[in-house]
Amino acid sequence: VQLQACGGGLVQAGGSLRLSCEVSGFTLGDYAIAWFRQPPGKEREGVSCVSRRGDSLYYADSVKGRFTISRDKDKNTVYLQMNSLKPEDTAVYYCAAKRTPVWGLRSPPDYWGQGTLVTVSS
Repeated sequence: VQLQACGGGLVQAGGSLRLSCEVSGFTLGDYAIAWFRQPPGKEREGVSCVSRRGDSLYYADSVKGRFTISRDKDKNTVYLQMNSLKPEDTAVYYCAAKRTPVWGLRSPPDYWGQGTLVTVSS
């Protein structure tokens, strides 16, 4: 099982980035997929999650209206479109998977991907 995250980079405040998480070793229909982030010097936090059926989405209050999670089952990939980025969005972003219908992000994942760094300059 692998989760491969990419798409991070340096962007100015107000800009956009799209993160991708390509999974292998399992199908998206069996796992809920989430994005977490860890800002510098802070704890990791849940950002967004899509249920294994794709019919339930979760967003942290801090990103609602700016971030959109989506998935492409044919490509076994989950995306996080990030718009109107703010300096406080700067963090290492991780994707993670949990074999559960719906995931409230309070329980730990079954699998973590490696992180991708997002830096938002002011």
